[in-house]
Amino acid sequence: MTGKYEDTRLDTDEWNVAEIAAGLFAAREDWRAAYRPGPCALVRFPSRRRLELILSDLSGALFPLRLGPSSVLAENEASYVEQALGRALAALRDQVQLEIVARCTTPEPEARAEAGRIVAAFAKELPAIRRVLDTDIEAAYAGDPAARSVDEVLICYPGIQAVIPYRLANSLYRHGAPLIARVIAEVAHSQTGIDIHPGASIGGSFFIDHGNGVVIGETAIVGERVRIYQAVTLGARSFPSEKDGTLTKGVARHPIVEDDVVIYAGATILGRVTVGAGAVIGGNVWLTESVPPGSVIHQAFAERARGDASALPRGNVVEEADPDAPRGLI
Repeated sequence: MTGKYEDTRLDTDEWNVAEIAAGLFAAREDWRAAYRPGPCALVRFPSRRRLELILSDLSGALFPLRLGPSSVLAENEASYVEQALGRALAALRDQVQLEIVARCTTPEPEARAEAGRIVAAFAKELPAIRRVLDTDIEAAYAGDPAARSVDEVLICYPGIQAVIPYRLANSLYRHGAPLIARVIAEVAHSQTGIDIHPGASIGGSFFIDHGNGVVIGETAIVGERVRIYQAVTLGARSFPSEKDGTLTKGVARHPIVEDDVVIYAGATILGRVTVGAGAVIGGNVWLTESVPPGSVIHQAFAERARGDASALPRGNVVEEADPDAPRGLI
């Protein structure tokens, strides 16, 4: 036999594979009858593996000398970007077409035209996405005294490795490919431990330090120059449901975080509350109500205090990076 298990003897009689396969077939048929009846049952869906390759090409096109293959040098950078973009966008159109067809509301010829429109709108945003990502990288470099260069931030920091796919996925989400966007976001989630829903709205100069366990929900709105630390949750407090008990989709249920907010490790902010501009949320705070601009929220005494960040425990104060440290070029 050929394939992955070339040195393994397969004895179908021992396992009664035919009977097991028949049981799996019956399970699939029951599922399709319940959730995808009729001609929609057997439509193809986008491929996660294919989207991982597309994401790799797009990341390389955005940052060719850092995230592209080792064969990319200054002299062939431009040609590599064109090739990577052409390859990725064509493959992305095919995947978006599969998503549209899978909805069973659009015939295939119209689905291909719609997929082309979505990918064209997405492609036009790529230069702007690169510029916003530059601000995210600069924010990480400025906000972490351990960062020696923007290059180190780009290739090492999980926060940046999560934000790059988020910004790409958010564009696709807004232009009409929410399933593709969710797959891309979940690829980043599995690689970094940072869960950013592609529907969230996040401003520039966004810095996630350390990152593991961060959750940002679909309807969260995050302003400019926001800094958050590991295990922060911007989540929903409750889930309204329909008469039949199913959860209502699309309701604004996640926090609004205004400009220049800092949220320290382990903080949980739930519901459609507003964290005012310049507020500081201390570590392990559980917050379910809005706080005014400039507030400093302490976990230890569960009280709200007005003032500057010096009111927090000294261990939570972040020093600025050395402006004279080597920066590099991305």
